[in-house]
Amino acid sequence: MANLKALRIRIASVKSTKQITSAMKMVSAAKLRRAQDKIVRLRPYANKLYEILVGLSQSLSDSEVENIYGRESSPDKILLVVITSNSGLCGAFNSNVIKETRRVISEKYFDQYSKGNLKILAIGKKGYDYFRKTPVKMLPDKNRLFFDVSFNNVAKVAEEVMKSFTSGEFDRVELIYNQFKNAAVQNLTNEVFLPVKAASAEGKGKAYVVDYIYEPDQEHIVKELIPKSLKIQFYKAVLDSFVAEHGARMTSMHKATDNATGMIRDLTLQYNKARQAAITNQILEVVSGAEALK
Repeated sequence: MANLKALRIRIASVKSTKQITSAMKMVSAAKLRRAQDKIVRLRPYANKLYEILVGLSQSLSDSEVENIYGRESSPDKILLVVITSNSGLCGAFNSNVIKETRRVISEKYFDQYSKGNLKILAIGKKGYDYFRKTPVKMLPDKNRLFFDVSFNNVAKVAEEVMKSFTSGEFDRVELIYNQFKNAAVQNLTNEVFLPVKAASAEGKGKAYVVDYIYEPDQEHIVKELIPKSLKIQFYKAVLDSFVAEHGARMTSMHKATDNATGMIRDLTLQYNKARQAAITNQILEVVSGAEALK
């Protein structure tokens, strides 16, 4: 009977867990639906703006106007912007970003890391909690950004990053995050945010090279359009990660719910077999007692 009691307790526990994972799945699905609409509408605009940005960088490289956001130099001081989530229960979403960051540090920027010239800006509590326990230098976290993922809030962080680049504090800024593809798939992405590469450096030939007519002038373009384009790219990366997080959590909770359903079925079968065996033993005891009295 003790075994039956243990099985009943375990079945009740798994059922309770199933209710939690099922509720989290529905919440993530609702959040994903709203956030997915944003990234789907933003991508065409952001991609076209990036195309213009790269083309402008190429045009400005041949002019006398200095593009402070395209300043090429030896990458001695590196900033890695690592975008994770504030909470877990989303499968390998956060661990993939952390592993990629460690790979980039060890394989690409180990010399800079050894000299103390590499820093991490963590957007997301999971990434910040992991790297603050390591020797790598950390900038103040931006975890509260996910409380309200809006362009205005993200643009403030982008401005800080852009100022640190133009002031010479960093020579290169890279973004590491999960790009949303669909609810079940996230593409791990590592891209250079600053400096802005010219079209020829993108490996796409002259696809981006366009003979632009500047209005009012090139200097105004550098001051207004390029910063705005960079903020849009930064916002797209944060929003991509935000949407991918909900997709990963929904998928993870869906799998957890299915596993709980299977476990309940197996435990119920075990319980019924154990109960049947216990009843059979009781019947045998009664029959044996009756035979003994005869």
